[in-house]
Amino acid sequence: MVVSLLITSTNNNHSPLFDRGDFFQNMRTILFIVAISAFLFSCKKAEIENYKEWGFEKPSHFPEPHYKFENNTQTYDRFDLGRELFYDPILSLDSTISCAKCHAQTHGFADHNVNFSLGVNNTVGKRNSPALSNLAWYPNFMWDGGINHIETFSFAPITNPLEMHETMTNVVAKLNASAHYKEKFKKAYGSETVTDQKLLKALAQFMAMMISAESKYDNYVLGKTTFTSAEENGLQLFKTHCASCHTEPLTSSFGFANNGLDSDFTNDLGRGLVTQDPNDNGKFRIPSLRNVALTYPYMHDGRFFTLNQVLDHYSNGIVQSSTLATSLGTGFNFTTQEKQDLITFLNTLTDQNYLANPFLSEKKK
Repeated sequence: MVVSLLITSTNNNHSPLFDRGDFFQNMRTILFIVAISAFLFSCKKAEIENYKEWGFEKPSHFPEPHYKFENNTQTYDRFDLGRELFYDPILSLDSTISCAKCHAQTHGFADHNVNFSLGVNNTVGKRNSPALSNLAWYPNFMWDGGINHIETFSFAPITNPLEMHETMTNVVAKLNASAHYKEKFKKAYGSETVTDQKLLKALAQFMAMMISAESKYDNYVLGKTTFTSAEENGLQLFKTHCASCHTEPLTSSFGFANNGLDSDFTNDLGRGLVTQDPNDNGKFRIPSLRNVALTYPYMHDGRFFTLNQVLDHYSNGIVQSSTLATSLGTGFNFTTQEKQDLITFLNTLTDQNYLANPFLSEKKK
């Protein structure tokens, strides 16, 4: 069409679009632009097609995942719907709080630099917003393990008065009133009718794809790189003092432990709130340490803002109590050099590809 218009314009009585001398030069420019556009389109198409072909893939050095997409067949459109919902504040009462508001990709999907996140009407949460990664391997969720399935995980923040403060009934009604989302749900599920089950499953599809497995540590495990002497020393210290709880390669056993922060648990019973067993009071989820250098502040109440403070705690700040993890004893008495080496190792857990993965980023509309 472009070519025919140009030729027509030079063969009638009107002024030509281009001088004849420039015709072929301009044609080359136009064809170049068309070629580039076609290339970019094909790359985007290939990106989606490759994703469809790939889907969820277990990293070779990871154990089998807990979540296997049973009764939630994975498709790109369902993942894409879950991604949009994760970044959309429509899930909150006043459309001000999205999942991503408290879980930023650039910080390992944590809410960095604040002890407690702010919810609707600037209400303050009671626990630190944890980093999110490798969620398909989690047998349960939240600091106290009160949610036992990834497909119901999102229900908690959506309905929590201190977070999104919404009801599932209202969320479903808002989405059903949106022509955009009706089209998205139809594309994902074959019907434009929005239900809470479809909503939660779509979010689960997105969150299960939050796989962080390309850090320097991972490449070291896979024999693709080597560690410096400081990183190697830090790894050996980690294996000796930390790995019983922060189990490799996911850097968490996904269990619960009292790590000696307090002796009085009145303000937050932790796991004991769920089990109603006094022996679980003061125990909280053992978090994964992936991307830990960027997910500050640390602990369930965000009391420590630096890794140095964390290591100071484990070195000589352990508070004794009846439910304290026996492996902690009275602390590890790390030297200054050992702390430095441990932090050097912990930095190898930063996964830059995860932090910039376009599939996990907010889509440009």
